[in-house]
Amino acid sequence: MTIAQSPYPEDKKKKYGVEILCIGTEILLGNIINTNARWLAEELSSLGLSHYRQSVVGDNLERLQGAIIDISNRSRILITTGGLGPTPDDLTTQAIATAFNAPLEERAEILIDIKEKLATNKCAFVESNRKQALIPCGAEVIPNPIGTAPGIIWSPKPGFTLMTFPGVPSELKEMWINSAVPWLQANEGTNQVLVSKVLRFTGISESALAEQIHDLLQIRNPTVAPYAELGEVKLRITAKEANRTKANQLITPIESELRLRTGLQLYGYESDSLASVVLELLRKRGQSMSVAESCTGGGIGAALTAIPGASEAFIGGVIVYTNLMKESLLDIPAQMLITHGAVSAPVAQAMAKGAREKFQSDWGIAVTGIAGPAGGTQSKPIGLVHFAVAGPHICSSTSENFGTHRKRGDIQRLSVIRALNQLRILLLARG
Repeated sequence: MTIAQSPYPEDKKKKYGVEILCIGTEILLGNIINTNARWLAEELSSLGLSHYRQSVVGDNLERLQGAIIDISNRSRILITTGGLGPTPDDLTTQAIATAFNAPLEERAEILIDIKEKLATNKCAFVESNRKQALIPCGAEVIPNPIGTAPGIIWSPKPGFTLMTFPGVPSELKEMWINSAVPWLQANEGTNQVLVSKVLRFTGISESALAEQIHDLLQIRNPTVAPYAELGEVKLRITAKEANRTKANQLITPIESELRLRTGLQLYGYESDSLASVVLELLRKRGQSMSVAESCTGGGIGAALTAIPGASEAFIGGVIVYTNLMKESLLDIPAQMLITHGAVSAPVAQAMAKGAREKFQSDWGIAVTGIAGPAGGTQSKPIGLVHFAVAGPHICSSTSENFGTHRKRGDIQRLSVIRALNQLRILLLARG
């Protein structure tokens, strides 16, 4: 019988690195999105610490114990989130203590802190809150400045340390920055750092972009990895070097090559959005914009006003869902609507011009289409959307068929992206 080789060679078991274990049945059921794992992964990368596995376990004592023991046999550090509350299904501390046959002890300082916080918030202390003051003997407490659930840093066996944090993101982040980062820097210092830069693209699919840059995807340091989202693709360039300056020196030529190959398909970096990029272009020109929306139902306006300071460039807009509103609010001729239909290039152009005139803005953008799931015809199927941009001495329109297979919400979100991108390209073309 052939025995499968372990993916963790014996001489490297304790060098495997960091694992993240998120605890909570609500994550497994999809009731909440596991944002903690993503945030922790980015934090570990910024510290130059590699981690190769994330997992989720529900609120089950036996399965949680088993996961903790398995991880302790292959990893140096385990970071857990969740399961530190006062209710019966909060089992993290108990599971850890049982896994390593360690007694729990009540810490008086933790109990005092819990009572003071509850009193400040005018909440009664109940006996179940005492559970949060129990930690394994010998463990170091990670204070929780804003919540009642402290964490621990503990090395229950040689070559293995675990850190526990609450599942509440704000509490996790505060405790991580104040306690975990200093500990990791002091005890797990590395002579290398990981530095990443994200480039954002639209108007191209992930597969088409990957084909366009296939040779760059083969480079080992820095690595280039694509990630697709609805309506856009992200490329993350990640370099590993002795310090941040040297890592950035590896990233810069790859970034320059990507910009050269992709042109206008590259629209931004890191946390940029099309809305933020368009608003910044307008600000630099001292210009303004307005919107006229039909099938997007205010989605463009919402994307723009989500950006702080949007009022510097975005004046306002209208949602004109019916023909009557298109006529009365934007002065669209009734005959135009009869002849061409609401979903057409002439109407989209008239809407963009109407918005620009009504709001006295430099630019007006408009969108009208069929988002479904009903209302499509053979000549104008579900997913057909017309876009228009009106500006100084220009009014251009385009159309897109996003497909009958897409959900209504996806068609609306794609339409917002397409409309903003059309204005972005026009602004760049006009210098």
